[in-house]
Amino acid sequence: MTKASDADLRSAAGQECTRDRRFFVEVQTVQRHILTIVIGALAVLAHGHAAAHHSFAAEFDAQKPITLKGTVVKWEMINPHGWITIDVAEPGGTTTQWMVETSNPNGLMRLGWTKSSLKPGDQITVDAYRAKDGSNTANAARITLADGSKVFAGSAGTPEDPPSAGADGK
Repeated sequence: MTKASDADLRSAAGQECTRDRRFFVEVQTVQRHILTIVIGALAVLAHGHAAAHHSFAAEFDAQKPITLKGTVVKWEMINPHGWITIDVAEPGGTTTQWMVETSNPNGLMRLGWTKSSLKPGDQITVDAYRAKDGSNTANAARITLADGSKVFAGSAGTPEDPPSAGADGK
């Protein structure tokens, strides 16, 4: 057996140090790639949520107010907007179902709304704005409850006091 010289030991130690440094650099590179992927995924998800959300003016016509008197079928306090499904009795005896969009749950809670604010069977009157596409969809501005109290239910872009409209919205 030969005795290792000081130069050989320094060389071996240098190689070990170089291997450790390379491993450290590789780990940092992998961490950067993972961070880039995570940030990219979050950006895509955030854009998807923002793209799914819309402004009042994008879907509803401020020049087409409507007053709907009907019976609550369903009340959903969900993101990004709450929804009230109501059955409206028409003059000929038929019933038309309307979907009425409200503000977001956080905004509704600040106004005092809860998931139990409306129950199936409740009689309400909704002052709203019709959808631009002509569907039986509207954006609520003010809701009059069965006891006569009036509550705001619109989102930031909803005019607070809609012009009066007849029960048929004309």
